[in-house]
Amino acid sequence: MKKEKLITKLINKFFPQRFRLANLTNYPVFRGLLEKLFFEEDNMFYITKDKVIEMNKTIEMPDNYILPSNIVDHFIEEANHHWIMDFCICRKSNQCEDYPIELGCLFLGETVRNIDPEMGRRVTKEEALKHVEKCRETGLVHLIGRNKLDPVWLDVSPGRKLMTICNCCPCCCLWKMLPELTHDISSKIKRLPGVNIEVNESCIGCGECTDICFVDAVEIRDGSAVINEGCRACGRCLEVCPKDAIDLEIRGIEYYHGPIEELKDAVDIY
Repeated sequence: MKKEKLITKLINKFFPQRFRLANLTNYPVFRGLLEKLFFEEDNMFYITKDKVIEMNKTIEMPDNYILPSNIVDHFIEEANHHWIMDFCICRKSNQCEDYPIELGCLFLGETVRNIDPEMGRRVTKEEALKHVEKCRETGLVHLIGRNKLDPVWLDVSPGRKLMTICNCCPCCCLWKMLPELTHDISSKIKRLPGVNIEVNESCIGCGECTDICFVDAVEIRDGSAVINEGCRACGRCLEVCPKDAIDLEIRGIEYYHGPIEELKDAVDIY
């Protein structure tokens, strides 16, 4: 059995145990080892959903406003190598019934040439752009950047030449374990800078937003929703709120330029 297939089988089997693994990072005896093995040099951003920016009437966007998804499109246009995984390993491992399992990660960079061809396929730039657009239409949220877990389980190198674009659902995302990780590690998975989400006075405390939040960043307190600093500003809570009681604020254009410059330093896709 190929090593890649064996690793995939192991991930499928032990995926539900990821929260226990994350919890171990809070113990000094395990923290350093686990960070080095799985999280070293991680740098990733959740991309706020375009739809919530366009539907939120309180936002004053600049004349030349750029949608958050254009960050993903930027790197697809810049990269010379594009590779789509035939399945989402998170949704497959969790036997997801709500979102398409076949919409897998998109990987960019020279390292994609070393990925087992039985797990996906090389694609053109145009095919990659169509793939992420389909993911957005399905309701999935992009997570983009450098992620050490991917070259580890894909058994490829160098990791610095592999950019990950995950297409995450709220029910099966690997990073649901963020609240269990130590702060030093969880802070490597970020929200876009300058994007803020707050609850307004229209909230009735129905709890819809708490159910959809994949990082447990929303709770009902004294009959109203409260969003804590763990929020990654994905925007799902805005979509499900029946009372338009959640507002999205964007300060300046840094939410676009900042992550692009940071990710260019973290991953070499050229």
